[in-house]
Amino acid sequence: MTNNDQQLISRLEAILTPEQILTDEAKRLAYGTDASFYRMVPKVVLRLNTLEEIIQVIGLCAELHVPYTYRAAGTSLSGQAVSDSVLITLSDQWRHHHIEEEGQKITLQPGVIGADANRYLAPYGRKIGPDPASINTCKIGGIAANNASGMCCGTAQNSFRTVNGMTLVLTDGTVLNTRDETSQAAFRQSHAELLTGIAALKESVESNPDLKARINHKYRLKNTTGYALNALTDYSDPIDIIEHLMIGSEGTLGFIADITYNTVIEHPHKASTLLVFSTIEQASEATSVLAKTPVSAVEMMDGRAMRSVADKAGMPAFMAGLDLEAAALLVETRAGTEQDLMKQCQTVMDSLADFHILESVPFTTEPTTVNTLWAIRKGMFPAVGAVRETGTTVIIEDVAFPVADLARGVRDLQALFDQFHYDEAIIFGHALEGNLHFVFTQGFEAQDEIDRYGAFMDAVAELVAVKYQGSLKAEHGTGRNMAPYVELEWGKDAYQLMLRIKQLFDPQGLLNPGVIINDNPHAHITHLKPMPAADPIVDRCIECGFCEPVCPSRTLSLSPRQRIVLYRELQHRRRNGQAEQAASLEKVFNYEGIDTCAATGLCAERCPVGIHTGELVKKLRTEKYQRFTPIARWTAKHFSTTTRLAKTGLGAAHALQSMLGEPRMQTLSGQARKLTRGAAPQWLPELPVLNRHPLSEADSTQVHGEKKIVYLPSCASRIMGQQSDNPETRPLTEVTMSLIEKAGFDVIVPPQVNDLCCGMPYDSKGMTEPALQKIQQLEASLWQASEHGKYPILIDTSPCAKRSIEHFTKLMNIVEPVGLVLHYLLPHLALKRKQETVMLHITCSSRRMGLEHEMIELANACASHVVVPEHIQCCGWAGDKGFTTPELNAAALAPLKAQVPDECTRGFSNSRTCEIGLSHHSGIPYQSILYLVDEVAS
Repeated sequence: MTNNDQQLISRLEAILTPEQILTDEAKRLAYGTDASFYRMVPKVVLRLNTLEEIIQVIGLCAELHVPYTYRAAGTSLSGQAVSDSVLITLSDQWRHHHIEEEGQKITLQPGVIGADANRYLAPYGRKIGPDPASINTCKIGGIAANNASGMCCGTAQNSFRTVNGMTLVLTDGTVLNTRDETSQAAFRQSHAELLTGIAALKESVESNPDLKARINHKYRLKNTTGYALNALTDYSDPIDIIEHLMIGSEGTLGFIADITYNTVIEHPHKASTLLVFSTIEQASEATSVLAKTPVSAVEMMDGRAMRSVADKAGMPAFMAGLDLEAAALLVETRAGTEQDLMKQCQTVMDSLADFHILESVPFTTEPTTVNTLWAIRKGMFPAVGAVRETGTTVIIEDVAFPVADLARGVRDLQALFDQFHYDEAIIFGHALEGNLHFVFTQGFEAQDEIDRYGAFMDAVAELVAVKYQGSLKAEHGTGRNMAPYVELEWGKDAYQLMLRIKQLFDPQGLLNPGVIINDNPHAHITHLKPMPAADPIVDRCIECGFCEPVCPSRTLSLSPRQRIVLYRELQHRRRNGQAEQAASLEKVFNYEGIDTCAATGLCAERCPVGIHTGELVKKLRTEKYQRFTPIARWTAKHFSTTTRLAKTGLGAAHALQSMLGEPRMQTLSGQARKLTRGAAPQWLPELPVLNRHPLSEADSTQVHGEKKIVYLPSCASRIMGQQSDNPETRPLTEVTMSLIEKAGFDVIVPPQVNDLCCGMPYDSKGMTEPALQKIQQLEASLWQASEHGKYPILIDTSPCAKRSIEHFTKLMNIVEPVGLVLHYLLPHLALKRKQETVMLHITCSSRRMGLEHEMIELANACASHVVVPEHIQCCGWAGDKGFTTPELNAAALAPLKAQVPDECTRGFSNSRTCEIGLSHHSGIPYQSILYLVDEVAS
């Protein structure tokens, strides 16, 4: 670290909080990693909250001549979001949006996730134009800065074509709002020299017909290589040119503080078909024909690509029998009405009447089939990543050929795969634009592997940019891996123009150096990321970051991607005899990686290769907490005694609270946690009172004959009632019995119910033996109680229901509260909706069971206005971590309280323990959704 770096950090400490400045080696490594195959460790990572902080930081960087890089979600594949200097990341404070003109325009801050923008626009029947494959994770800052497009976006609806204005920050700290006349006028006066320089660039293009023709040719294709030189041909006003140069500039010209998009129509009716042709030539000719029909997307897949996913669940049976010569087109058409959609489908198929189609899945609107078809296309990148050799990385490249040359381009690419022995490589892409992705695996451990990759990329560049005059980067941005080839693709005159652009905007060369403009011909094989083996559970991780938005610990400690990054490094140090360095990293990882992981498994739902990082964490907890196994065994064996002790502790806590009052209890709790270094549980005012409605086999009812439901109250429900200040005082067991009986069902309570547990408390701590013992005991008991699966079984807490469903070996119908009501009770009940606003928390277990829409449906049937807060996928209570690691619960629920409407006085969920934390951090009591149903049901 240089003296200037140290000065910078020292001065940053005067304007930022310690939590915003990450200098710890492990954190810098974790936060410095993006989805590309490059590794650069920043000297400091900053988490900035406001525009003012951005301006202050870049002012200090300019003064001390320290380079800096902006990062949004870090899903970029080309190395444009890594830094060995200052990495500026955005906190969750950058997620604001504003909709104008009935959805015709939307202004978005750079921290808004792309899919969230479309969710905001959905009520208006609109969406943003760009639709990258990573839209559920990538953020608007990255979408705009890389000019990302996608499967249906093409060139007409990308950020360059749909931007309506932006607020940007230049390297000197000047803020320009291109939609504000006052801001423009001030900028024209203060930056006349810059505007003159822009005008000179424009003139140099206009006076060079060959250059102008080249620019026009390049942007007939999809193209994100280099700077957006079409800004100089398409616009005359220098401010318009600046605005469009920022698009696709990859953070090398300035900071986009917000962007306003002209939105596009989101057609309500869609249909898809899969068409298989005998050769890539036939598929390419068909693409040219389809381009003249009303199609919104045409995705091409070569024979190897289809072979890579043929064995996946749900794939059409014919795929396994296709040879490698075959090629498929996945076609989608969209319309405003169902009638128009059917006409368009017929038009599309009529246009292909002269083609021989080997196999097909006819046009369909059926959601399951449509999702399966698109899963074929979306599964190809992870399919290669999942089967790659441990220690290698998966690389996806992104080129565009003129559509007339598409088939020849594919054939030539396949020949290069053979020449350089990339036998696993596959090709797929957006055929309407001639935009192809090719995916292959690559190791960087040995020099001969690096040399092979370098030679291969040289050959690809020559093929695409020279032979076919195509684009080396169609939609992923130039980054580090194509920076050495920008001049080869564009030619000397255009490249000199780009150098002048960079000099005008960034005269000190501090902004994201080495990206787009890089004079190192070997930049693409420098700073390569190692991918050492760590554990089979996570070795398939490609570090894409798709897991991050749903992780409850991502703002507190680490995300799943970052956990894997650090664990890989830890294992690498251990194997290489770096004992001291390993011990130092392990100390950090114990808290950041292990203790603060909720292990919910939501990451696995988002992971393209299905990695459940929580499984690794639970495995590590097994090792870490092995000394407690005897205690765990005893509690499992004497579970009814254990629950009685828990009840005693809960009763004692409330007695003490009554004597001392809440303020003194909070003080005592804090002191106890400090003295025990966090081992003592956190006391909360929302701690429930005792459940004084105990259930036993004697509470079973026998009135209604064969209408029976087996009811297993979870451990938490048996112990805990409601929080003391909740007007509703009945415990969940009482309410559940009331509702079931109201619907005319008998209740069967399993014998020795207080000894039963699904094993979740043990499993979450990695104590697999007692966890297995309890789930097996529970299965045997419920099998008997349900008369061998004859009757449905209610487990009133969703995590316990999910664990039982996943681990039972006998066929039983397990439901949690929402499933019970919708599938069994509702036909026998009449609901009278309350005119009330309520909050609804969808637990992570409910999400993983696919119950999100059912929970919302049930809540809407009971209350007139249901609020599901955004940016909360998991509450972070995670069993008992709300007591032992309360900061995790606080971080996960940080956005909650601000989203509770003033008129709202209560919330609902389906997990008793989660409801404690939700109550604490929202300021209103949360309880089971069964309470709401019982209120409105008759």
